Amino acid sequence: MEPRYSGRRIRRFGAPGLLRNPRVIPLLIICGALLVADLCCGGNADAQGSAEQVWPTHEWQTSSPEDEGMDSAALAKLVAFGTTRSFDSLLIARHGKIVFDAYYAPYTADIPHAINSCTKAVIATLIAIAHGDGLLDRLDHPMLDFFPSRSIANLDERKRAITVQHLLNMTSGLEWEEGAEGGHEQSLIDLGRAANWTQFILDRPMAHQPGEVFYYNSGGPDLLSAIITKLTGKRALEYANAKLFGPLGIAPPFWRRDPQGLSMGAGGIALRARDMAKIGYLYLRRGQWEGRQIVPPEWIDAVSHATVNMHMTADPSLYYSNLFWAIPDKHVYMAVGDHCQLIMVLPDSDIVAVVTARDYCPFGKVADMIAGSVKSEAALPANPDRADLLAKAIADVAVEKPTEVSRTPRFQRGSPARPTSFPTARSA
Repeated sequence: MEPRYSGRRIRRFGAPGLLRNPRVIPLLIICGALLVADLCCGGNADAQGSAEQVWPTHEWQTSSPEDEGMDSAALAKLVAFGTTRSFDSLLIARHGKIVFDAYYAPYTADIPHAINSCTKAVIATLIAIAHGDGLLDRLDHPMLDFFPSRSIANLDERKRAITVQHLLNMTSGLEWEEGAEGGHEQSLIDLGRAANWTQFILDRPMAHQPGEVFYYNSGGPDLLSAIITKLTGKRALEYANAKLFGPLGIAPPFWRRDPQGLSMGAGGIALRARDMAKIGYLYLRRGQWEGRQIVPPEWIDAVSHATVNMHMTADPSLYYSNLFWAIPDKHVYMAVGDHCQLIMVLPDSDIVAVVTARDYCPFGKVADMIAGSVKSEAALPANPDRADLLAKAIADVAVEKPTEVSRTPRFQRGSPARPTSFPTARSA
């Protein structure tokens, strides 16, 4: 159920009569001492100093934007922007509470959405968990050690030097043609036709020395999925249900498999927007969840301080680390899927944002619009007019609009078929 924004505020009243009771005074002194100690030591305060730690394991708490220091009118503009980019959902949580979630018709809150290459961030998180649990001894472990029984083509010293970390940073050096910025997607087409995806990727010739060049390669995450199965004896989905989705309160999702039955590493998961936000919130809380360290904090540090330049012509500000994208100048990092599936983390503002869509979107502009809606660390005065503006914007996009039906295009024979079983990487 979507949160309601009534604009009402709760006023806290003092109780001076209590101070006249001599039995209460010692209790107040003790409570005061405990409070001071808690503040000095950090206590259960969240990353932004909130007095309350919020965990949405069973259900997200909701709040009004103004109560979390955000401007409803600015968020209404963001909702409207979503209509220009074919958004299906838009969710923002600050200080652990959802300030609004909008669903664009015909999508609703309970419909899982294909998150495309955001799946890569899930695979990466599972690698981090396996490393933290000691199943993976080190991130610079040579990749080929996990496939000792395979006969691998084009084997040379460069291929032997590929590590798990190279796969995570997309700097393996394997020859690959995916068209990340609009070029040809031949490697994806060939992969979709291959009987054994793991073997196809391992057999690729080398184009560069590992670690030398970033190139968007969806084959790497598939190898990481196979490595997870080698380490755990489980498909990535089963491992995620036990170690990630389960602890976060995410019901086992749909996750597509490759021809060998392995969970796809580059795409294939369907999640609800609120579940996507839980993954972002785990990262916002430095890998902790309800007092348990699920992901090592040093992993979160690497993701939030990405150093691999993606050299993207369309946006030179983009960097990469551990299958996450980052905009260092804006202090933003995110899981990204084709056609603007986003789990965006803004640590400076204590915000997680989720977008699902069917069109490409400018990441920097989305981040700026979200950050621009933050006006204060403390609660703002209630503003019924602005709250009503946002409520109307959310209600408007939830209603399906009639559109003119166009003529069905003629089928063109001979057009190349794209493997619908595999997500594209353009902007993802």
